[in-house]
Amino acid sequence: MELHLIRHSPVKLSKKICYGRIDVPMAKSFKNDLKKIKSQLDKKYDVVYTSPSQRCTLVATGLGFNEFEIDEKLFELNFGDWEGIEWSKINQIKLNYWMKNFVQKSPPKGESFNKMYLRVKSFIEELRSKNFNKVLIISHSGVIRCFLKYFLNFPLNNAFRFPVGFNEHYIFNLSKNDKFDSIKKLK
Repeated sequence: MELHLIRHSPVKLSKKICYGRIDVPMAKSFKNDLKKIKSQLDKKYDVVYTSPSQRCTLVATGLGFNEFEIDEKLFELNFGDWEGIEWSKINQIKLNYWMKNFVQKSPPKGESFNKMYLRVKSFIEELRSKNFNKVLIISHSGVIRCFLKYFLNFPLNNAFRFPVGFNEHYIFNLSKNDKFDSIKKLK
């Protein structure tokens, strides 16, 4: 099976704002971003999955996919009460505590990175049980980091050592016996 993962296009939101689950508008570069992504895509996929976030479903429709599966397991990390707030306005003691313990601790009314990983892992394992040759997934940097952790088997606390930029395209190859074979990152 060949898994193509694409992070959504840039958003029109200050880097100072915490966001994961909230819908945010796309950047002005969106149409040009779609052209770049489209140039890297194969012609046919057995199935296209997307996060429920508008920034992902807009990419799917903008790429011309009329049919795609929306799966909640592909959502970005839930920052709970911190969603939409400037990072500098979040209680810095709570923020620092979370940043040191993000794998097991969650923002207020949010989720830990481990909880996110477990839902993405569940998605991956369901997907591996299906008989697809080529799959496209449009999602978020956190989800892609979870795929990297799953296939490369590194500790979760190292997940953010892997930068995942907007519009980046990763290809994971699984061999015939369903073992991880290789990964490729397209520019």
